[in-house]
Amino acid sequence: MAEQQGGYRKPTNPAPASGPGALSQRTDGSPTQPATYISGLPYGQGQQTYDNQVAAPMAGNTVPQMAGIDVTPLSAPTQFPDEPVTAGIDMGPGVGSAAMGLPMSKPSVVNTLQKLAMFDDSGEAELILQQFNQ
Repeated sequence: MAEQQGGYRKPTNPAPASGPGALSQRTDGSPTQPATYISGLPYGQGQQTYDNQVAAPMAGNTVPQMAGIDVTPLSAPTQFPDEPVTAGIDMGPGVGSAAMGLPMSKPSVVNTLQKLAMFDDSGEAELILQQFNQ
């Protein structure tokens, strides 16, 4: 009997992005995240979750790591041991928020109503703003 040729064939070397026309390549074979079993779920739900991950695997990291850039983990020791934790805020020891060089603006009722009116679909904030300005 002849060898069967039909059906999906996962590419062995997928392209990160497909080119146009004759330069097009398959992009659907990228690496995937491994399926993990989550313990502590109600009876049967952990296995069902695992089976779902196997059936529809999530895409892996398609962004290549940049050379020379190290990501500092959250649990790493501080790189500034002499700097107080409150540095950059206006309380406690250390420099205040002025050290960040941000423009200093105090919130006002008009500014608050203007920003609120931009996201208020009912139009009530706009009416309040107009009444306030009169």
